[in-house]
Amino acid sequence: MEPHGPACPGSVLFGCELTASTKSYTFQVDEEDDSDHILALSVVCLSDGAKDECNVVEVVGRNHENQEIAVPVANLKLSCQPLLSLDNFKLQPPVTFRLAAGSGPVHLSGWHRIMHREDASSEVDDDLSDEDEEELPPIMPAKK
Repeated sequence: MEPHGPACPGSVLFGCELTASTKSYTFQVDEEDDSDHILALSVVCLSDGAKDECNVVEVVGRNHENQEIAVPVANLKLSCQPLLSLDNFKLQPPVTFRLAAGSGPVHLSGWHRIMHREDASSEVDDDLSDEDEEELPPIMPAKK
């Protein structure tokens, strides 16, 4: 049986929580899976029980030279910025989320998009917010 049959949805909800005891979470897919996978992060927010301290969340991945890199994507503090919208920030697995500072709990949520190879070849690289993009008028040069 195939892991992603014809009844498999194109996008499924994703969520994880980083805490003082669970400082990292790795999102990965089966290497034998021939589908294309994209993780689109929507929101990073402090959860119930968070202290008023800086909570820095990093994304750990690989660059074009296959070297590990860590990039901070959120710095949350209960009293001034408890939530950050990442507007479907797209990442390709495997990717690790790490609580670099603070004790959390920090919740990350978004969408795991699964595209089968045959679906990917027939679709243009579309976004999770296609409806919004299609309604925007084209950018026109300024008139002098």
